[in-house]
Amino acid sequence: MKVEDFDYDLDEELIAQTPLENRDQSRLMVVDREKEEISHKHFYDILDYLEKGDTLVLNNTKVLPARLIGTKEETKAVIEVLILKDLSNKTIEALVKPARRIHVGDVVSFGDGLLKLKCTSIKDEGIREFEAIYEGIFYEILDKLGTMPLPPYIHKKLEDKNRYQTVYAKEVGSAAAPTAGLHFTKELLAKIESKGINIAYITLHVGLGTFRPVKVEKIEDHNMHSEFYILSKETADLLNKTRENNKKIIAVGTTSVRTLETVYRKYGTFKESSGFTNIFIYPPQKIKSIDCLITNFHLPKSTLIMLVSALAGKDLILKAYKIAVHDKYRFFSFGDAMFIK
Repeated sequence: MKVEDFDYDLDEELIAQTPLENRDQSRLMVVDREKEEISHKHFYDILDYLEKGDTLVLNNTKVLPARLIGTKEETKAVIEVLILKDLSNKTIEALVKPARRIHVGDVVSFGDGLLKLKCTSIKDEGIREFEAIYEGIFYEILDKLGTMPLPPYIHKKLEDKNRYQTVYAKEVGSAAAPTAGLHFTKELLAKIESKGINIAYITLHVGLGTFRPVKVEKIEDHNMHSEFYILSKETADLLNKTRENNKKIIAVGTTSVRTLETVYRKYGTFKESSGFTNIFIYPPQKIKSIDCLITNFHLPKSTLIMLVSALAGKDLILKAYKIAVHDKYRFFSFGDAMFIK
């Protein structure tokens, strides 16, 4: 299958540059796979599609304020660093611009030396490994010096950096937000729980794959970067119980799908596990770990539109996207939502 098969026309003006004032006021396109019907709601209407005993799966990763602007010590050249992974022992992996200026041994300084990064290894596609030199707590220093690593298609400044975090974000480690979850408010989650719907959490730290375009012609030739995930025993037990009771598992976001499908394919059930996954889901693969999906509208020819096509079928998804463009839905990270049932 070719990457071009997942292309669609999008007016740039439909790319949402800022979040809505109220998270749950975004539009919600409902895609019914069985009937092949599409309807239009608002996100707060999601309550109407969830039943007692269903389980909603949320990714509780928290985005690092991982974009740093510093200077190369020797030449004073301005260097932009996007931290992708904390590899522990004061070693980090980062995307560097301009990468050609940073070689092994070079030091980049941030905040008048509050943080220094010394290059220890060169990897492909502008990625470097650094030794982090600092005193104190790394994440506190990042919070002081860094900004949110907004996707390249967002050009407006984010006034409140918490709007690029979900309200349930907890486990620090992502280079990007699990954006389907940005629509939930604490009040909406409380209403969901009061209806008898289970809420379960997984963790997948979103990495470079979010920023990386598919450059190959054939889908099968694309290599996914790996991302770290955690599925707890509590969540695994709840998901298995949901299945035993013939209730639905509703994943919030493609990151939740990737975590659940990774574990389910490995064990044939849900089981406590953690590790790195580079799972790449695209048609004609079948997704067996979930019943429904809440997601945003994704970039043309991206691995994410391929994933949702594996769930709902390419033709139905492209039909839905064509309608979304015609009806001027808001696209991408700060945009509107889709519910695939």
